[in-house]
Amino acid sequence: MEAPPLPAASVSCRNLGKSGLRVSCLGLGTWVTFGSQISDETAEDVLTVAYEHGVNLFDTAEVYAAGKAERTLGNILKSKGWRRSTYVITTKIFWGGQAETERGLSRKHIIEGLQGSLERLQLGYVDIVFANRSDPNSPMEEIVRAMTYVINQGLALYWGTSRWGAAEIMEAYSMARQFNLIPPVCEQAEHHLFQREKVETQLPELYHKIGVGSVTWSPLACGLITSKYDGRVPDTCRATVKGYQWLKDKVQNEVGKKQQQAKVMDLLPIAHQLGCTVAQLAIAWCLRSEGVSSVLLGVSSAEQLMEHLGALQVLSQLTPQTVMEIDGLLGNKPHSKK
Repeated sequence: MEAPPLPAASVSCRNLGKSGLRVSCLGLGTWVTFGSQISDETAEDVLTVAYEHGVNLFDTAEVYAAGKAERTLGNILKSKGWRRSTYVITTKIFWGGQAETERGLSRKHIIEGLQGSLERLQLGYVDIVFANRSDPNSPMEEIVRAMTYVINQGLALYWGTSRWGAAEIMEAYSMARQFNLIPPVCEQAEHHLFQREKVETQLPELYHKIGVGSVTWSPLACGLITSKYDGRVPDTCRATVKGYQWLKDKVQNEVGKKQQQAKVMDLLPIAHQLGCTVAQLAIAWCLRSEGVSSVLLGVSSAEQLMEHLGALQVLSQLTPQTVMEIDGLLGNKPHSKK
């Protein structure tokens, strides 16, 4: 039996990279859940509980549920009537529609895509607009100029990258400096016990050199790091959602899964020792990385959110010795370039 989850504490804030923007160290993502996997009522519950516990960062994208995630989020924010200055909304632009001009990072799609997002969100601006992947078809100067334009127009306050390589982020930064444009402040990257290289070796260097922080997603490896997988894929899990075949393959890839499951089981004694669940341990572990501004949680109920927020109390217990023990069990610590 796993230990009962620690109670949720109020979420503390960190600077987004070296910008002045203060974001909650745990944020709420809407990928797969809002507008598709959970009802609008549940989405409202989750958002309300998050906000009441100090979570101020809500992340979405134009592509999530084909725009329905943004609509759901916008409707909830409108009905809640919270002051706009008390929360941070981020959206991501790349896949907007079927037409050739509705995809990618051309100046046209960055501007029109963001306008479409704002319409669905019923907001005047987003706090951060992310380029949802790099675009080999669009020149870097065009991307940086378009991002600078939407910020100067007041449609966004900051811009960032998502799933970009370190060299691409560096190029965007150099371009911004060269032409007196606005550089990106943050990169969104996948980071969990089984995916470590980028957030632990490449991004800290960018953080120190140019102040780019990281917002990380999938701290539970899309649900692989919980006790719910026993070799079958539960019908309600996101691995069965249409379009997530890759995740199902990942879960059902026998060898990989067995190895990862075994590692998760190996972590149980450490979680017991700290009086937390493996999920809480995994989230706290993500929060300890240098330059990580916020870890995005994807939850399908308010109860699950409360359990995940309990990870904050585990963070203070993660001594260097415990981290070394976890590294030893995982055997996948990336080597830094230094």
